[in-house]
Amino acid sequence: MNRDPRAILATGPLEPDHHVAVSPHHLASSAAVEIMASGGTAVDGAVCANAVLSVVAPETCGPGGDLFALVHAPEMRAPAALNSSGRAGSGVTAADIRAAGHTDLPPRGPWAITVPGAVDGWFALLDRFGRLAIDAVLAPAIELAENGFAVSAELADALERLRPVLAGQASAGELYPSGRIPLPGEVIRRPALASTLRAIVSEGRAGFYEGPVADGIVDAAQGAIRPDDLQVVQSEWIDPLGADVFGRRVWTIPPNSQGYMVPATLAIFERLGSFDDPADPAFQHALIEAYRVVAAERDQVVADPATAPVAADDLVDPERLSALAELVALDRAGVYEGLRDAPGGTAYLCTRDAAGMGVSYIQSNFMGIGSGRSAGATGVWLHNRGAGFTLIPGHPNEYAPGRRPLHTLSPTLWTDRGRLALLLGTRGGHYQPQLLAQIAADLHVGGLCPDDSQAFPRWVVHDLAPGSTSRVEYEPRFPRRTIAGLSERGHELVPAEGWMTGWGPVSIIRIEDDLRGSADPRVSTAAAVSRPAGAPSR
Repeated sequence: MNRDPRAILATGPLEPDHHVAVSPHHLASSAAVEIMASGGTAVDGAVCANAVLSVVAPETCGPGGDLFALVHAPEMRAPAALNSSGRAGSGVTAADIRAAGHTDLPPRGPWAITVPGAVDGWFALLDRFGRLAIDAVLAPAIELAENGFAVSAELADALERLRPVLAGQASAGELYPSGRIPLPGEVIRRPALASTLRAIVSEGRAGFYEGPVADGIVDAAQGAIRPDDLQVVQSEWIDPLGADVFGRRVWTIPPNSQGYMVPATLAIFERLGSFDDPADPAFQHALIEAYRVVAAERDQVVADPATAPVAADDLVDPERLSALAELVALDRAGVYEGLRDAPGGTAYLCTRDAAGMGVSYIQSNFMGIGSGRSAGATGVWLHNRGAGFTLIPGHPNEYAPGRRPLHTLSPTLWTDRGRLALLLGTRGGHYQPQLLAQIAADLHVGGLCPDDSQAFPRWVVHDLAPGSTSRVEYEPRFPRRTIAGLSERGHELVPAEGWMTGWGPVSIIRIEDDLRGSADPRVSTAAAVSRPAGAPSR
């Protein structure tokens, strides 16, 4: 995989003085530990990894998308939380879109493009917690974009699938050399994106939110976003949302993120009984139902903080969660409302430096490569997070200028009596809380180590029509007794085809009795990489 030979896979116990990075691509993980070994912090490493992923995995993330992060340092009792999700532009209202004949916002159209928040997030993170200059942090990504990288099987598959959407865009040429789909292992270059990253280094924020990229965003959004909208800084330091679960405190991003669903699901699961065996059907039934009873309300309560109908802390209020737990029957699947489809094109990564700083970091283009529209010939592909809005008049999540949409990104950071204990996250749209709840339960209740929790089979609850019963797709490695017990409880069960690459990759760094990093075996490029603090950098 062309890893740095001084970096090692973080598959076993590590000494506390190691730098660790886990991401969906080995080039990003290796670049992050190199940056930390060169004197950077875990935040420097995380932004570096994100920039590398922007180059080598554009089907998941990039500077044209949004960003959330949780940062914890040893002197902190609670993490710092960054919401760098962009807002709807000022050029269009929900009434305008309805007047054009739409009852739902078209997910691939110009109205779904909101102002990208990621680059504002890079500067916010580096200004507060970084130690290196941005030219050093972005250098690995620029080098890969200019000199080339080997196309992964995942990227090749995505480019084949998305070719009808992307082919006519001005930035498509560098992804489709000579107009064809690149083969896995073929080296391609992205000089246009390299030029954009260099502009960000030399001009700061203006290198993205002014000039060619800004012009490309305005053109792609066809009037929905105006130049003045790009002058509004999208990043905002906010209070994290925390809840006590399994004797620890789990932190996440409050709405407009759906992150609250992770602690809410786990707190309800904890209230439903004492479980210790992930292969026990009672364990899995309780976890499925705990998720479903929370998911039933998501679309009604997750919105821009200015319009959300329920205060963030109230979403995880113990009395409220106890009342939801009362709705769950341990002997049968319940009937709940359904969620709208929310497929994901997302990259989650986590870093922890030798000084003890940890970062839970997620960045996304949303649906694959997002809107399928590029910001001109700049190499920047624009997300379609506006698809998270509704057009229902008066709804708290109704599309409106300056408003942030419902977001699926759900990073988590866990502390034990104020000390960093776990960094955990994944891609996967509305699957994210489901996957994270399963991993967290396997780790904290099932007693599995990080690698075993990664390998343990997973399930996902698919979107349900209102009033439908539970429909669960599962990886067929579950024991027969688990599946039989779930069937007896009334779940409609659909076996998946082996290991499901879209159900992850989950990234884990655990810092408890020992330090471990763990990557998801479902995605071939995913890697957990570490290096001792004293190892020389290149």
